[in-house]
Amino acid sequence: MKNKRAHIVVVGNEKGGTGKSTVSMHLIISLLEKGLSVGSIDLDARQATLTRYLKNREARKDLAELGLPLPDHVALPPTDDRAADEARLNETFARMASAHDVVVIDTPGSDHYLSRLGHSFADTLVTPLNDSLVDLDVLALVEPGSMKIRRPSHYSEMVWETKKARALRGEMAVVDWIVLRNRLSNLDARNKRDMEKLLADLAKRVGFRVIPGLGERVIYRSMFLEGLTLLDLRKKIMGFEFNMSHVAARQELRTLVDAIGLNKIGAA
Repeated sequence: MKNKRAHIVVVGNEKGGTGKSTVSMHLIISLLEKGLSVGSIDLDARQATLTRYLKNREARKDLAELGLPLPDHVALPPTDDRAADEARLNETFARMASAHDVVVIDTPGSDHYLSRLGHSFADTLVTPLNDSLVDLDVLALVEPGSMKIRRPSHYSEMVWETKKARALRGEMAVVDWIVLRNRLSNLDARNKRDMEKLLADLAKRVGFRVIPGLGERVIYRSMFLEGLTLLDLRKKIMGFEFNMSHVAARQELRTLVDAIGLNKIGAA
């Protein structure tokens, strides 16, 4: 019998198109490949990208032959009844947290009551962020002339509020908030340097750490339709020839998993 609550990884950002579901899927499969029991919850009802990704995987005729692992997955689209929606999420979370080693929660790119509740469960919060001043706006308001942070923005404030909600439930453990700089350019452009400085300043103010995320690679888009991840490409799969771009992408994933601390989760 499992007598310890699962480690909860929430993948969140109130901006769409930052790669939340791709990151969620790769974290889930990384954890499963480590032999851990994994539950996953999709709160992004509008897009449901993680759910469709997993359905694409489940539909593969070679799923069993290749030994492709799947999590215990639940999609929780909201209805018009907030109390009932929150009760369903609390019930699903309680079941998964008691049954699995890790639970990964994928959240919508908007401010929603289910997203806020999901965030309040986080032991680790992973925020994918495109390396762009436009995308930084969800975390901080920046003065155009001085390029200094005026104040934290709406998503940073929401994370602070959900940390308080967690404390009110008597859960005093510190949330490890990680910002992933996705789609980093190889060029040392001014935008890249500005982002590095602004994120470093903001990290001190609101309490997150910054690590490199996943690059902009065509392979991620093609793997979604096939229900595959970079980890699956170690096997011989028709239509996917392993090349140097895949090697670089897998190294990015290893760096990301190590930096988040999934190895520590596995050893706990």
